[in-house]
Amino acid sequence: MKSVEESREGLRGIFNIAITPFAADGAIDFTALAANIERVIGLGYNGLLIGGTYGEFPAMSADERAELFRRVMDIVGTRVPVMLCSAASDARTCRDLTQLAGDLGGLPMVTPPYVSEVTEEQIIDFFAEMAPLSKTGILIYNAPGIGITLSVPAIRRIAALPNVAGLKQGDLAPAVIDALANSVPEDCKLFCASDLVFPGVIAAGFHGLSSTNSCALPEVILATYRALEKGDLAMATRLHKLWYGFRALARRHGQPQTVKAAMRLRGFNGGHVRAPLADLKDAAVAEVASCLEQLAKQPEAGVSLA
Repeated sequence: MKSVEESREGLRGIFNIAITPFAADGAIDFTALAANIERVIGLGYNGLLIGGTYGEFPAMSADERAELFRRVMDIVGTRVPVMLCSAASDARTCRDLTQLAGDLGGLPMVTPPYVSEVTEEQIIDFFAEMAPLSKTGILIYNAPGIGITLSVPAIRRIAALPNVAGLKQGDLAPAVIDALANSVPEDCKLFCASDLVFPGVIAAGFHGLSSTNSCALPEVILATYRALEKGDLAMATRLHKLWYGFRALARRHGQPQTVKAAMRLRGFNGGHVRAPLADLKDAAVAEVASCLEQLAKQPEAGVSLA
C-alpha cells in the first residue's frame, strides 16, 4: 500500500490475525511465521494483521516489533494488505512504529494510549497526532481489552480526521454495531475485531473481519466468511456452529494459548507464548485435541489433523 486511498481499497474481506510463534528460548521463530503466513495467503485470505493483541505485542520490545514489521513485509511484499499494530502506551514508541509501518507499505493499527485516567479529548488529540505520520493512513483499533473502550461519538470524531482509513471494532454490542454501521463515513472501512460472533456484524454492514482462530482453523472460518459474501446466511450459520466448541475452549483457556495449542496439534508451528502468559497444560491440550477430533469428523469443516 502506498497511500491512504489504497489502504481503504484494501480494507475488505477476511484478514488473518497472525500469532507470533516464539521458540522455547523466547526468540521469534521467523521460519514458522513465514510458513503460517504462506498457508493463509495460499488459502485465499484477503490480508494479514501482524503484531496485534493476540500477536503478543505487549510482551515485545520496540526493536523486536520493528524487526517483526520489516521481516513480515519482506515475506508478504505486495501480495495482500497488511495491518501492522503500532499500539503502545508510550506515545514515542507508537509514533516511531506508526511511521515505520507506513513507510514499509503496511497500515499501522493504533489503539488509544492505555494509561490511567486518559480523557476522551486527550485520546482524540493522540489520534490526531498519529494519523499524519503514516503515508498509508492509520487504522483505529477500539480494543476494550486494553481497559479503554471508545464511545461511538469519539469514534465518529476520530474517523473524520484526515488519514484515517478504517476502524477495527472490538466492542461488538448490537446497539454499538448498529450505530457505527449507519453513522460512520463510508470512507472509514469497518472491521469486526472478533471471529466469535462475526456473521451478525458482517450482515449489519461491516466491510471485513479479522480472525485469530483462523490460525488454527483457517479452512472452516474462511468458508464461513465466503458464504456470507455470497449471501448464503444459512450456510454461514451452519459452518459457524460447527466450531462453537473451539470458541468455548478459547474463552475458557485464553488466547493466543488455545490457538497455539491447536496449531501444534494440527502440525502447524504455533510456537510458544511469552510470559506472563503460559502454554496450556496437558489437561487443557487434551480438551483442544478432543475438540479438533470432533471437528475433523464434519466434512463441511474441511479440517484435517496431523
